[in-house]
Amino acid sequence: MGLTIGVDVGGTKVAAGVVDEDGRILEKLKRPTPSSSPADTADVIGDAVLELKGRHQVEAVGVGAAGFVDETRSTVVFAPNLAWRDEPLKKKVEDRCGLPTVIENDANAMAWGEYRFGAGRGEHFLVCITLGTGIGGGVIIDGEMYRGRYGLGAEVGHYRVVPDGRRCGCGNRGCWEQYASGRALVAEARELARTSPAIAGRLLELGDGIPEGIEGEEVTLAAKEGDPAALECFRVVGHWLGQGLADLAALLDPGRFLIGGGVSDAGELLLEPARSTFVKSVTGRGHRTLADVRIAELGSDAGVVGAADLARR
Repeated sequence: MGLTIGVDVGGTKVAAGVVDEDGRILEKLKRPTPSSSPADTADVIGDAVLELKGRHQVEAVGVGAAGFVDETRSTVVFAPNLAWRDEPLKKKVEDRCGLPTVIENDANAMAWGEYRFGAGRGEHFLVCITLGTGIGGGVIIDGEMYRGRYGLGAEVGHYRVVPDGRRCGCGNRGCWEQYASGRALVAEARELARTSPAIAGRLLELGDGIPEGIEGEEVTLAAKEGDPAALECFRVVGHWLGQGLADLAALLDPGRFLIGGGVSDAGELLLEPARSTFVKSVTGRGHRTLADVRIAELGSDAGVVGAADLARR
């Protein structure tokens, strides 16, 4: 199969691209996600595909959707951060665009893209973690994507690490993504700014003088400048990330963990505390080979590339 279109649908944007068999994006476009309206979201996806289809000879579409996708890769059963509930997205896209379409969880698509063309190449036992608004996960076992019996496997952001902890968009409390995501990083920074403004002076300066003005980009910038408060926020989030990786290693024993998503832009500021906690917490430490922990390579293109490659299969 030749060219395919990959679409990555997140809480704030829809990215679509034409991708060749070597994982190269030939053209890419972005649109805002109308996250409160499933019908409008389907229209945005369809419009993006039709625009690209008008300029390229494409054969299929793969959509990476930020939600729980059923075993037939056709319906978004539930989306914690979008309005999708039993959404027949495959049918809507195919009816609109006239192309065979595969729907996949966005983190699974990202993991597949990294496995085929990015930092996962050569490692057939791979776990990818995406740290954005929440946490997504993708698992490759012996070169095959693990989806579970009903297609909902690898939703690692929603296993609970703190009983009766912080409320999560999935309806439970204490999920991992409430402690090791972009949202968690911002919450940590804002709480520090409210309780210890003298310590968080640089964060407040970047946030226009109020805790509510601090976003993830400001925390990352301050941390790269060496600001102690911002570095403390990354230490806290990195600790929770490392603890979760240790638990996943006990369950899955991967050869490599890849960390992607917007929070991963901090690089070693995040990975250093994560690796430290991982090494201290993993079961059988001192008597086992530890998984490598590294940053994903494809960045924001991973979901587009992975979804497009899955459409070929």
